[in-house]
Amino acid sequence: MPYCDQSSNGIRIFYRRCGHGSTKVLLIIGLAGTHDSWGPQIKGLTGAVEPNDEEEAPTETVGGESNTLGEEVREGDGIEVCCFDNRGVGRSSVPTEKSDYTTTIMAEDALALLDHLGWKNAHVFGHSMGAMIACKLAAMAPDRICSLALLNVTGGGFECFPKIDLQMLSLAFRFLRAKTPEQRAMVDLETHYTKEYLDECVGSCTRRDILYQANLMPAGRTI
Repeated sequence: MPYCDQSSNGIRIFYRRCGHGSTKVLLIIGLAGTHDSWGPQIKGLTGAVEPNDEEEAPTETVGGESNTLGEEVREGDGIEVCCFDNRGVGRSSVPTEKSDYTTTIMAEDALALLDHLGWKNAHVFGHSMGAMIACKLAAMAPDRICSLALLNVTGGGFECFPKIDLQMLSLAFRFLRAKTPEQRAMVDLETHYTKEYLDECVGSCTRRDILYQANLMPAGRTI
């Protein structure tokens, strides 16, 4: 299985690559998510969700004209995507100290993964906590970032706290009482989407039905 080994601290980061091409995209998932959360986005970018079978070792850069080390850039060559499990989730290492889970440290994991892949730079897309990690990565190594896309992110501080009203209190109460995947999925939907959006019809189903079923897909599935 493909792993990026952080030899300095013994951390192993599990990753998957999909598609082929000179355009590189690194996807950084949010809290408690794993690499297989990116299935729809990967299919949209590469046309498929099957991981690459071969994990080629990076080689030297050719005349500064390559994005992947040793691979000459060919115009219109397609897109290669890499998604991975942050430390603490999925198949990656699980450190036991809370101090090992800062966004800066996780950005160092992402940077180590870029080095492991031999990617000189990449388009980086982060979701939620993954977007916070992406911001740290961009600040840490701006020359490695072709573009930065952030989804559902905050700059931190008091902006992280939601507006306290009856609806939020109700959701918080239901979240604490949720014991089954079905109950958690329903609360999660109402936390992230408006009622109008969830009730919108898509064919013979509502978006609520579609997203609910997607949230209940087996956690062990892989792309």
